[in-house]
Amino acid sequence: MSSSPLKTSTQPNRWLIAIAAFVLQLALGSVYAWSVFSKPIAALFHGISVKQVTNAQLAPISLTFSITLLALGVTAAFGGYLQLRYGPRVIATVGGILYGLGIVLAGLTLPTHNVYLLYLTYGIIGGIGIGLGYIVPLAMLLRWFPDRRGFITGLAVAGFGLGALLIAQAVPPLLVPTSIGVGSTFIYLGIIYLIVVVGAAQFFRRAPEGYAPAGWTPSTTTQAVRTRRDYTLDEALRDPRWYVLWLILALNVTAGAALIAVASPLAQKFTAVDAIAAAVFVSTISVFNGLGRLLWAWLSDAIGRPFTFLAIFIVQILAFLLLAQIGAGGFALLLIPGALIGLCYGGGFGTMPAFAADFFGAKNSGTIYGAMLTAWSAGGIVGPILISNMDYHTAIYVIVVILALSCALPLIARFLNQRQRNDTIEVVAGDKS
Repeated sequence: MSSSPLKTSTQPNRWLIAIAAFVLQLALGSVYAWSVFSKPIAALFHGISVKQVTNAQLAPISLTFSITLLALGVTAAFGGYLQLRYGPRVIATVGGILYGLGIVLAGLTLPTHNVYLLYLTYGIIGGIGIGLGYIVPLAMLLRWFPDRRGFITGLAVAGFGLGALLIAQAVPPLLVPTSIGVGSTFIYLGIIYLIVVVGAAQFFRRAPEGYAPAGWTPSTTTQAVRTRRDYTLDEALRDPRWYVLWLILALNVTAGAALIAVASPLAQKFTAVDAIAAAVFVSTISVFNGLGRLLWAWLSDAIGRPFTFLAIFIVQILAFLLLAQIGAGGFALLLIPGALIGLCYGGGFGTMPAFAADFFGAKNSGTIYGAMLTAWSAGGIVGPILISNMDYHTAIYVIVVILALSCALPLIARFLNQRQRNDTIEVVAGDKS
């Protein structure tokens, strides 16, 4: 393969592809508004008002969010391989169809009051669609933007973090019994998501082999951090660095997903506000979830991925400790830890694709990072289940302990990568001698 940049006048505009990826992720990221729907669904199933819903009645509904993240993470592991074989446009299109269809079917089956149908439609079918759609832009854009790995992966997934913003603000008034209700809302949203995701996917194109922007060559610092070769998935899975990165992502997801899963009911319980006001808390997390994906990813290009994740864990420890101290009447103060936790949760997704590409190369990043997204499934199960089945305050302190232990992992990853590079340099030097 030639080392010279490949760029021709017939190639599509890479920034147009990036914008389409952002729009696609915006639609997929609406999944983070799940807590807005959970209480109205529980009330519908039990024939009671939203205010009468108990934690025990809410827990089975909240499990839908975990099932969605499980299906998402497992599917992304295959989606990375599929987009290499069939192309990003085809796989993203299939993802959009499944995502929209899953939500429409959820709306159609809600009147049965069958939670298992909710798990199947919204959780599994919708989750599979999100998984296919989510991984494609990351794998695609890493190859279109070798000069801006951190920034472009942050931009690609910033839309996913912001996806819940409009939903959290526009949907709550529609869910009350005197309006169209949760079932019809799901049907309309599913149709919208299908159109948006499938439409955005038509702009996707695979980058030419060896593509680099005209006039760009990697700096000395960049070359010192990035791997000298492209690993296959099998090779990455035999490398301890892959498992350290997996654990970093899983623990970061555990913390953030715990809060996201119960954001609306937690805000109502801690500060005694109603569901409409609690939606502001959900929106705040969503906004900073999106901003964090771009901010931390951009910062990681400057200070390195390991130190970025170390900072992410430390900030979250302080934010969760503050969250535990807030009581009735403190809704405005509640927005501060919510914003910080959203910022750090999103930052993990914005930074990790570039982290993995630094260690294992960009060529097979879709399959390697796709497999790593099983960490999203793991954290998406553990976090929400933990906080839904414990007193909120107790769960918060458990999460603080988890985050404190996590601080060592980015430094371990850095050490292992330095040792790997030193070993590679010694082997190359030995071959030359």
